Amino acid sequence: MSNDIQQGLALLRQPNVNRMFAAYLISHTGNAMAPIAMAFGVLDLTGRTSDASFVIAAPTLASILVLLIGGAVADRTSRQKVIYSSEFCAMASQLTMAWLFLSGTATVPLLTIFMLINGVAMAFYAPASTGFVIQLVESKDLQAANALLGMARNGAVAGGAALGGILVATIGAGATLVVDALSFGLSALLVLSLKPRVQERTGDGSILEDLRLGWREFTSHTWLWTMVLQFTLIVAAGEAVFGLIGPAVTREMMNGAVDWGFIVAGFGVGTLVG
Repeated sequence: MSNDIQQGLALLRQPNVNRMFAAYLISHTGNAMAPIAMAFGVLDLTGRTSDASFVIAAPTLASILVLLIGGAVADRTSRQKVIYSSEFCAMASQLTMAWLFLSGTATVPLLTIFMLINGVAMAFYAPASTGFVIQLVESKDLQAANALLGMARNGAVAGGAALGGILVATIGAGATLVVDALSFGLSALLVLSLKPRVQERTGDGSILEDLRLGWREFTSHTWLWTMVLQFTLIVAAGEAVFGLIGPAVTREMMNGAVDWGFIVAGFGVGTLVG
């Protein structure tokens, strides 16, 4: 076991850390369940992979468009408030989509709209949660804390995917989304209960100025923007498999959601071990 993981486990004695660990575990478990529920829900609804592609791509598109703004807002206001507000927003969106499936009123346009909302919420959540860790632990413990939270995130992918596949196969996509929504709500309450150090505010410039300076800094480093471009292509290819092709193939040729859930869980286990 590495030094960082040992130190991280020791940090679990701190209330702020163990609650944030639990919030990560719960929230990312729900995140792992949601794509499986949506993919199989839309495929069962229309039977067309083209329809599922719009719904699955929507949150990623929204995140790309809003992520930089989310980071700027988190740095200027309160990361803690941004995190739990984003999770409550995602919870409301998931509950609405669950109701659409359970009531038989789900349509591709409606699901796409609410998945866009989910993407916006996660675009605010991601940079805020990354920066929030420095308010929970001392600087000397930061690397260990990040390793610990990484364990929670990757462990949740494994467990959440397997659980999501089983739930979709047994209780359906709508009910699975209810469970997912509750995970967001519980995680938000845990974050709300934390007592972080006071957040350092950024300068007095406007958000647009921050974005302009950030973009200039980003584009000035060739190694940085080329790496981002490379990973954009890699992630796009991965999302095509995990978000659409995998569910479609297992639905047609295997045991559907259960098999796909365990396949994705294998990816999570590998990531955790790595």
